[in-house]
Amino acid sequence: MALLKGRGAMTGVNLIAIVRKKGFTRDGKSQYADIQLDARDLRGPNQTNLHLKSDPVRGEDGKVRHNNGAPYSISQMEEITKAAGSNTEPILDKDGNEVGTVYGFKGNVMPSTRGTGLVVNTKSVEASEFEVDSKTLDNQLTSMRTARRAEAAAKESQAQASAPETESEQAAEVEVDQPTAG
Repeated sequence: MALLKGRGAMTGVNLIAIVRKKGFTRDGKSQYADIQLDARDLRGPNQTNLHLKSDPVRGEDGKVRHNNGAPYSISQMEEITKAAGSNTEPILDKDGNEVGTVYGFKGNVMPSTRGTGLVVNTKSVEASEFEVDSKTLDNQLTSMRTARRAEAAAKESQAQASAPETESEQAAEVEVDQPTAG
């Protein structure tokens, strides 16, 4: 999940909300939203996971997937929708049917009091600095992949840098420990 550390890191955050039409709680009083740090926000580019909430869940097939949705009340969703205004983009399935909406907005986030992750303080939402479009979700995925690759390359580089030192240290130990015949 997104890591926002330091003074002011959780205020004025550019966000996107992925909201599915069928994503309501059983009682109908809340709707699930996958809210993410917008990759274009200054805090976004190095994040390997832009989701505010990301809980691993093991499926029936044994594979681990992530639950990124957090429930927001209908009134909270109305605040997000109002803040986004026309800054929206439909989510289409493979047949071209609209199954949800992406909203672009800005707000303050805080640690969740129930569960894990971060949640949006919907009393602080306003218009985003960035426009959402048909490429926004692809850009989010590309940003996370790029950050993961950079992180993996840094770990690989660090491992390679420390490995030769270990080998040379072992070689030096062997030279010192062997007696010399004279």
